[in-house]
Formats: sequence, C-alpha cells, structure tokens
Amino acid sequence: MSSLFDKTTDALATSIKMRQIRHNVTSANIANAETPNYHAKKVEFEEALSRALDIDGKGALSTSSAEHYSVGGNPAVEPGIYENPDIAVSNDGNTVDMEKEMSALQENSILYKSALQLINKKMASLKYAISETK
Repeated sequence: MSSLFDKTTDALATSIKMRQIRHNVTSANIANAETPNYHAKKVEFEEALSRALDIDGKGALSTSSAEHYSVGGNPAVEPGIYENPDIAVSNDGNTVDMEKEMSALQENSILYKSALQLINKKMASLKYAISETK
C-alpha cells in the first residue's frame, strides 16, 4: 500500500486477504466431508503476517543518508496451506471433522468482519479529515 496508510491498515488489509483464503480452504473441507480419502487442509498465516509487517521491529532496514535507496517494503505474505495433522482418520480415509470445520468457519467469519469494520472506521476518519480541511 502507499505511504498514505499506516502499518495497522496494511496489517488489516493483509489479514482480510488471508481470511478469504482461510474461508476458501475451510469451505472446501466442508464440501468434501463425505469424499473418501479426502484430507482436510489447514491454513496458517499469523507468523507470515507478523514477519511481513515486522511487528517486533527486528527485521527493519533503514537508510543512514538521504542519498541511499530505501529497501524493504511489505513483502508478499504467503499462507501455509497443509494437511491438518490434528484430525483422526475415519473408516473411509476422510479427515474432515465437521464440528471443528464449522467452528473454524464461524470464527474466521467473525474475525473477517471485525477487520473489515476497523478498516471502514479508518477510512471514515480519513474521509472526515479530508472534508474538514475544505
């Protein structure tokens, strides 16, 4: 994103993208609940998100002179999608646990809506600041 937005806005935007991916993977798990030998997938992106946004500041690169080129920026965040090892295999080889998947889908939906509301509030405050300067 441009320098108009802060780190929080970038984090929220990336989180929304990752929550969409998590929604798609969880929906695919639910859709394949009756498919023999289907192995449920799991998405992990929190660690990749914190690395990309450099929340702890350990990976920050800075310039010591105005003549230096700035480096860094927000690298692409790739979620880890893998077969879920935490679920038992049923008689038909399927590993989808419908209760856990439905719970995960609901939790993801709540977190997605929360991030969306926060971005909307930030945009509303920017809009208010712009309109007050006229």
